[in-house]
Parts: sequence; C-alpha cells; structure tokens
Amino acid sequence: MPAPFDTAAADLQTQGFALLPGVLRPAETHALTAAIAAAPATGAGFRHSKELFAIRNVVGEVPALWPILAASELPQLLAVLFPQGCHLVKSIYFDKPAHSNWFVAWHQDLMISVDGKADLPGFGPWTHKAEGVAVQPPRFVLEDICTIRLHLDDCDAQNGALHVVPASHRQGPIPGPALPRHTPAAVTCPVPAGGAMLMKPLLLHASSRSTSERQRRVLHLEFSSLDLPAGLHWRERLSLSC
Repeated sequence: MPAPFDTAAADLQTQGFALLPGVLRPAETHALTAAIAAAPATGAGFRHSKELFAIRNVVGEVPALWPILAASELPQLLAVLFPQGCHLVKSIYFDKPAHSNWFVAWHQDLMISVDGKADLPGFGPWTHKAEGVAVQPPRFVLEDICTIRLHLDDCDAQNGALHVVPASHRQGPIPGPALPRHTPAAVTCPVPAGGAMLMKPLLLHASSRSTSERQRRVLHLEFSSLDLPAGLHWRERLSLSC
C-alpha cells in the first residue's frame, strides 16, 4: 500500500503523527500476542503488576517477534519513512489491563536509551535506572526518530488511546510550565487492532485512565537512521533491512 504509506509519511512530518489501519493482518496480530504470551517472564525487561504488564527491549527479550514483524508490511512502511535505511533503537510492549487506573500526563519523549555515559556536547541530562542509562540528545537526533505503535487490540478513548497536540513536534523541547498553553488543541487517536500510530518523539502526548473492560496491548517500536557520536551507542540497536 505505497500511497497510504506516502500520505502517512507526509502527515508525520507536518502533524507529528499519522494513523494507519491494517499494517498487521489478523493472523500476524494473533502470532505476536501468542509469542509474547509464550515467552518465559524471567528476563530483566519484564515488569508485571496489577496495573501494567510491560516488557522493555521486547524484541531482545522475545526474539520470536521479529520474524513475524519482518513478514508483515512493517518493512515496506520503514522503507518509505527511511529511504536511506534505519535501525531499531528501542522496543517496549505495553499491556494496559481492563480497569487499569493509571494515566500518563502531557509530555514529550526526550530521552534515548544508550549503552553508557560519554562526555559529548549537546547530550544531557543523563539518568541511570535499573534498565540502564538514558540521555536527552540534541534536537536533531530526536527529530530523526520515528515511533511506530503497533496496536494488538482495538484502542479508543475508553481504553487509553493517546491524546496528541498536532504539529507540537515543531516546537522542539517545550519547558514544563509552557505545556498547558499547547494542550487545548489536542485530539484523540483511536487505532484498530492491527493498525499503527506513527509519531515523532517531540510530539506532545498523553494517555487517559481506562474506563472499559478491554485491554490495550501495544508494541512500541522506535527507529532511527542515525548512529550516535563516537563513544556512545544505542543500547537496543538492531540492524534491519529497511
């Protein structure tokens, strides 16, 4: 489907996000959920509580996922988004269960996951967490990244669909006190099972509490065409044929 992909790529640049139904076929969606369910929850990336089930570095923790994704339309989409080639730099699985009562406040995704700390101009602040080191990179690095959220369930305002502020990615990093003056322009982004939401990390986004019985399972994949400066590497880098 080159025409929808071209349109989505254009919307991504101008609006900071795009919605694409049908990136995954029903059999592929089922295969992804089955692979996650069959994975032994013993890896360092697994986080399980009453409110949330998440797997960080999910493609590394569940290697069976990538052959399924590689057989879907995802590589064709990546070829449109990154004609020069790209690599996976982060992958997370989110399962927002029924009656999950948490929400995510308005924010931009300003941090990237790296393999260690390096003294480089334009990089910082740095954080050190259980899963590893993260840093806020220069703006051009964030602008190159594309996040693709593959939805494994129907998602709407009742079970945690994202709210976004169109074109807010053009502002660069926005200071916290300035966020409220942008959010009145927000829209909600429902995505059907098998669909994808494309977004730029600098896009302002938030997520409401779930008010329905339905799950919201999402594969969150971040891609970039860039290699980081000498001395710094993407922690989850996976080379792809885009």
